[in-house]
Amino acid sequence: MGVIVLNLNLVVKQGDFKRNRWSNRKRLSARKSSLIRNMRLSESLKKNQLWNGIISITLLEGKNISGGSIAEIFVQLKLGDQRYKSKTLCKSANPQWREQFDFHYFSDRMGILDIEVWGKDYKKHEERLGTCKVDIAALPLKQDNCLELPLENRLGSLLVLITLTPCSGVSVSDLCVCPLADPSERKQISQRYCLQNSLKDMKDIGILQVKVLKALDLLAADFSGKSDPFCLLELGNDRLQTHTVYKNLNPEWNKVFTFPIKDIHDVLEVTVFDEDGDKPPDFLGKVAIPLLSIRDGQQSCYVLKNKDLEQASKGVIYLEMDVIYNPVKASIRTFTPREKRFVEDSRKLSKKILSRDVDRVKKITMAIWNTVQFLKSCFEWESTLRSIIAFVVISVKTKKTE
Repeated sequence: MGVIVLNLNLVVKQGDFKRNRWSNRKRLSARKSSLIRNMRLSESLKKNQLWNGIISITLLEGKNISGGSIAEIFVQLKLGDQRYKSKTLCKSANPQWREQFDFHYFSDRMGILDIEVWGKDYKKHEERLGTCKVDIAALPLKQDNCLELPLENRLGSLLVLITLTPCSGVSVSDLCVCPLADPSERKQISQRYCLQNSLKDMKDIGILQVKVLKALDLLAADFSGKSDPFCLLELGNDRLQTHTVYKNLNPEWNKVFTFPIKDIHDVLEVTVFDEDGDKPPDFLGKVAIPLLSIRDGQQSCYVLKNKDLEQASKGVIYLEMDVIYNPVKASIRTFTPREKRFVEDSRKLSKKILSRDVDRVKKITMAIWNTVQFLKSCFEWESTLRSIIAFVVISVKTKKTE
């Protein structure tokens, strides 16, 4: 196979210059690769979470839907990762839902709307009664499309109204290109929501801009004493996410998020998670901020709390927010029903929840056992005073019943 001939000389030198230089090179290379990875993640997140319109779907009614032994009926709608579930009605061949659902509109990828009709019997067993599909890309924009959709391989049909409305949507940017930082752009947005435009586009109520600056003293979720934190911002059904800052308890995101406001009484939820590879992220803390309590343009520090927002968690987060809205449109929107949340996928088994439930069962079992032992001791004269009191109580109750 061949040989390699080496001539080695061992020379003792003072200092460790080469080793330091090599370790510095490794550190710089690691930082550079981490920065490139964060930039790639940030760009992919922007592409996946930005939308530029609304798909309003009104589920009107069903026609000649056969159910057999079905007692209740409901409809599920799915478009990509977005899901809705209608209210459940009593069995009827022509059920009337009259419900509206808003999906996010992506101009570069429209997808297929999947609609499923489900039924429940008296034992709450669910059965799929029929399905139908709609190619959203084939529908015209800014137009009410009334469609009667026949169920596949089943009798009956659904009557739906679909409207595609492009709008400002959401945006994610760096601090250097903050939308409201430009005076001309701020003036233009303020004019769009001034009182003179109160009767134009009633669904366009206003915008919320959130600067996610940094967090300090976060909880260490990894064995190394560090975390890989990222932020999830939720306003109604709109969700945006920052990039992940790896191996850091004091991350700086410096990102700007813009949301359209659908209800001025909504609450902005900002949750900090620890990225955990392919596993579900670990919860680090959360804050909830009502839109009406926001002070425009002021940087605020919020203490992170637990999932129930009842107790303080470890760490704080710095945010800066601006709200611009039309008060007339917001007042009118107050009298309409609140937007429903997306139907979430069923949660996987959680070790924490399982452990908590096991502890509860143990406590209940021990309480029952101690109660039985106490009652048993009352009749075995282990304690004379206790047995006499039990005898008197039983005697009094027996006389009352007689």
